[in-house]
Amino acid sequence: MTHNAIQRLLLKRFALAAGTYALALLLLWLAYFTGHYEESLLAVAVGSSLVVISQATLFAMFYCGWNQRFSDPSLTEAQVLLGLGWQTWLIAHLDEARGAFLVFYVLILLFGLFHLSRRAFVRCALLVFFSFCAITLWEGYHFQLQDPAMAVLQVCVLLIVLLWLVLYARYVQASRQLMRQRRFALQAHQDTLRGMMRQLEDLVATDELTGLFNRRHFLRLASRELNAMDAGVVHGLALIDLDHFKRINDVHGHAAGDQVLQAFASVATACLRDGDVLARYGGEEFVVLLPDCDAERLTACCERLRIAFTDVEMVGLNVRNLSLSAGMTLLELGDDLDDALQRADQALYRAKRDGRNRCAAAWENADA
Repeated sequence: MTHNAIQRLLLKRFALAAGTYALALLLLWLAYFTGHYEESLLAVAVGSSLVVISQATLFAMFYCGWNQRFSDPSLTEAQVLLGLGWQTWLIAHLDEARGAFLVFYVLILLFGLFHLSRRAFVRCALLVFFSFCAITLWEGYHFQLQDPAMAVLQVCVLLIVLLWLVLYARYVQASRQLMRQRRFALQAHQDTLRGMMRQLEDLVATDELTGLFNRRHFLRLASRELNAMDAGVVHGLALIDLDHFKRINDVHGHAAGDQVLQAFASVATACLRDGDVLARYGGEEFVVLLPDCDAERLTACCERLRIAFTDVEMVGLNVRNLSLSAGMTLLELGDDLDDALQRADQALYRAKRDGRNRCAAAWENADA
């Protein structure tokens, strides 16, 4: 999740807590008007104002992003402690309606169930229990308990509820930890699977010997380039055949022939621009697609590649006089890829017929 998305989630969570405070204040005023709250109207108004001010302060922190300065941007423990403090203050001023308001202790602890650590949750639960017991013992010591048996029952009920919440919190947090570990493991498996898929795609698209694109992938890329062409844009296409390659295999062996193919792939890659597409078309034949290229640039590129290949010296092999022949054509908007390959193949045939080690262009044949 992005930083902004997390912050919006924290604001929504704070809004839920603020709504609970609004409900508690509503019940507080209801208890006051029904005679169950022992403080004066001024005390109720001041207490309510302080609650509103505390929530407005928290809202300002979340809205301005100040909460991000803390180790826990959700401020869960701070909000829980604040809620428990207000709840204890409210409980201390109620009479026999005190038991009805004990449920808010549970709501406050539930707010921190998924975000508090185990120790923090236990600390908050102990704070609830000892605070309530302190209120009860204080009133009992001053003989202010209207029903001591009911007070003891409330303490016992609260103890049982808190014990259940602590045990349930441990179960939930253990389950979340397990789910987190499984999610991380699943993510790791997905990353591994994506890597294997990328490797598989590379294997499908790449010629194993030379590391260049294979014929199938080249046809896919070339078709995509043709479909994306704009009016007035011209692409260059060349078919390249290594001269006398069968003789190299027969005299020096197929391992030497493989090294020659790899040498051509290295030389051709170094001679081409970024964005040019080079692929092994089959056997000793290669194909080059030069996007946004006119006849002059295509000829210069193929000549540069031809000369560079003739200068190659095979280390450890007694292979001399390496050369290549190339057939060139141009692709325009609306041109058919098969027709263009056929034109380039005819130009390549003419280059080999005229003595090899040369580049022939399809447009020269058309002019003739």
